[in-house]
Amino acid sequence: MTTKIKKRFIAGATCPQCKSMDTLMLYFENNVEKMECVQCHYQQTQTDREVTQASRQSENVIGVFKPE
Repeated sequence: MTTKIKKRFIAGATCPQCKSMDTLMLYFENNVEKMECVQCHYQQTQTDREVTQASRQSENVIGVFKPE
């Protein structure tokens, strides 16, 4: 099953890798916003704000306790 993905170009944007102007496009794939340069294929993803807020970067997990 194929999913149609609508891609939008970002007018006036410059690629952070190859510095080409007007080559960046935005699209959603599996509810994740992605940006890609059509010139050099540089990619960047943007997760949902809820996912970013839910991540706990300052904690260290030693193990997971599962009561029987």
